Amino acid sequence: MKEIFLIAIVIMIFVIIFQISKASEYVSVLKGENSTRKQNNKINAFLLIAFLVLGLIGAWWCNELLYPKTLFPQGSGSVEGEEVDWMMMVTIIITGIAFLVTQILLFWFSFKYQEKENRKAFFFAHNTKLELIWTSIPAITLTIMVVFGLKFWFKITAEPPQNHRIVEITGHQFAWDMRYPGKDGVLGKKNYKLYNSPAGNTLGVDFEDDKSWDDLKTTQMHLEVGVPVKLVINAMDVIHNVGLPHFRIKMDAVPGIPTTQWFTPQYTTAQMRERTKNPNFTYEISCDQMCGNGHFSMRGVIVVETKEEYNAWLSQQVPDYYSLFPDKNPAQAVPDTSKPLAQVTK
Repeated sequence: MKEIFLIAIVIMIFVIIFQISKASEYVSVLKGENSTRKQNNKINAFLLIAFLVLGLIGAWWCNELLYPKTLFPQGSGSVEGEEVDWMMMVTIIITGIAFLVTQILLFWFSFKYQEKENRKAFFFAHNTKLELIWTSIPAITLTIMVVFGLKFWFKITAEPPQNHRIVEITGHQFAWDMRYPGKDGVLGKKNYKLYNSPAGNTLGVDFEDDKSWDDLKTTQMHLEVGVPVKLVINAMDVIHNVGLPHFRIKMDAVPGIPTTQWFTPQYTTAQMRERTKNPNFTYEISCDQMCGNGHFSMRGVIVVETKEEYNAWLSQQVPDYYSLFPDKNPAQAVPDTSKPLAQVTK
């Protein structure tokens, strides 16, 4: 019933608009086409100025209303992200000034130079100097902005500082898995042909490589504050995208083509909860590439913590090798009771 009522309202609106337009045609016939055109020009010129004023007020009001809900007020969660925020603000300022100047001139000129008696429009077919100005200035400005962007991109996709940690993140429909190197600091090899062999080897890790025996597999990413982290990004099925909005970082996850990117967390999760005044704040991993019907639910969590907290968490993790091959775990080895216990004598 509600849908029918809405359709009826839409039809009535169209009918009213049609009747108004027909009535305007009849009025123009009675008044004369020339007189009606001049009157309509005055009305349209006034409406353009009104639209300009209301539009600028609306843009300002939207900024006042929505800016606090953006990620800008809380600041970047990474050191490198501050540079992204700076470039973003510079871009907004430059494009905002260009928007204001062009729109104000557009609507003001439409009002000021509306049709009037004894006024002739000035027409020129070509002006090389003017065309060079309005082409070269935007081109140079955009080139400079692109250069700054490329410089930052090359920085975070190059090799990170020496004291960095490595975390591998793998996307699959519709979740994220993380892998940490063990004490050797090296991730073991992977082979897609080994997927789920043995059962549970969902990352296709090659356990013939002894470098993989101490690797840790988790579903939640833990990072130490102030320490650069290099992400080794993979995908198992379709193209995903690792989106880290709080760190101002994102990178495609492409099947068969590992990609890398690094950043330095500068606030712990607890500190960000204080900065945002949100006790439930969490750093989020989102998938920023449509990857199927469960794309909306592909969300991961990052916990940024102090060195002590990070080391405590790390010490509680069990290498994936021991989870898949429990008989290889020294901590779970069954003692040999076939030999008599040594007698202790005083």
